Amino acid sequence: MTVDRKIMPAIDCIAELNIQRPVRKIMPNGMVLNILDTGMEDVIRFDLVIGSGQLDQNYPLQAMMTNRMLREGTRNMTSAEIAEKLDFYGAWLDLSSSVNSGFITLYSLGKFFEKTIDILAQMIKEPVFPERELKIVTESNKQMFLVNAQRVEVMARKRLNKELFGPEHPLGKFAELEDYERLSTEMLKTFYDDNYYSDNCTLFVAGKITDKVLKCIEQYFGETSWGMNRNKNIPVMPEPRGIIEKRVKVEKKDGMQSSVKIGCFLPDRMHEDFLDLKVLNTMMGGYFGSRLMKNIREDKGYTYGIGSGIVSYPDCSVLIISTETGNEYVENVIKETKNEIERLKCTLADKNELTMVKNYMMGDICRAYENALSITEAWIYVLTAGTDDDFFDRSVESIKNITEKRIMELAEKYLDWNKMVEVVAGNV
Repeated sequence: MTVDRKIMPAIDCIAELNIQRPVRKIMPNGMVLNILDTGMEDVIRFDLVIGSGQLDQNYPLQAMMTNRMLREGTRNMTSAEIAEKLDFYGAWLDLSSSVNSGFITLYSLGKFFEKTIDILAQMIKEPVFPERELKIVTESNKQMFLVNAQRVEVMARKRLNKELFGPEHPLGKFAELEDYERLSTEMLKTFYDDNYYSDNCTLFVAGKITDKVLKCIEQYFGETSWGMNRNKNIPVMPEPRGIIEKRVKVEKKDGMQSSVKIGCFLPDRMHEDFLDLKVLNTMMGGYFGSRLMKNIREDKGYTYGIGSGIVSYPDCSVLIISTETGNEYVENVIKETKNEIERLKCTLADKNELTMVKNYMMGDICRAYENALSITEAWIYVLTAGTDDDFFDRSVESIKNITEKRIMELAEKYLDWNKMVEVVAGNV
């Protein structure tokens, strides 16, 4: 068969997208175990999601550092012994936290899962938060903070949240250098006791799931209730302060370039317009072929890259347009960004352009959940976002059915330039 290299291959649209749903099992102690039996290889991904995060903390860094310090020592193992054993069994561990959740992820060979989950269970149930290791970890994080504090992108990101939410709002506050100095083992133990318990956690397991794997999970986490607290208080999210200033400048005299961030509020994930707004965002600045990229990067050459994204929080979302550019191009970048927003509001998108956006978004979902283990990410998102199991089905329907007219209507409804905060950090 001869292939004519001068003719572009036909583009086929993705007809449907099926993301495997988990089988949910209620264990004897009431914990929910989400089972995704998807793997052919003898590899297991095991996740424990804690239903508490930065909104639940009483002090800056408390949630993040409590989660991070779980691997630094238990009643029977030192941090070195934990690291050595996990390395010996070829396991990998990731610890992180977000606004409203904590995440503990273990990747393990199936044949060693019984060994590795034993180590993990001791970390989660019997941490000691040793003083020496806390000082080492704190010092490392403090140095990273000092480096990041000099980056114009970080300056602009923090200031944008502060302007949108207000300096006293939990989402407008950020850790300062002195907060690292105040950290103590007592702070971490208090947060641990208040939030790390079986009724406040959900489990996920993905990969090649056998009866032995399920038995191990129940043995170590699901037989009896564990942890101290039983009555978690649900944090109350205060109302954002709202916009005080339209343009905010953050001075950095020696900055070779400036970071520009423009943001406004959007509805939360439960709102009927949210999924369609994701399509609007993608067209505007959510991928390499977006309007902002074509205009400001490709046509004008003001920056190497510009993009937009929707950051979701409990009860609200924030649209953020972000780029870094030479100090002399700041005003031009902001002007052209406004022009693109106005164009979305007053001119119907080209049908081919919308088709390209739709194909990109469908492909992006496929790439994000292309393997057995990454499917877990989809269902952890559903859990932490508080959405229903049909979230991805509705996402696909939104992408397929949205029209050029709907894009323009959403832009007119939500993209009000006068309600957007402009933050410029650099030599301005």
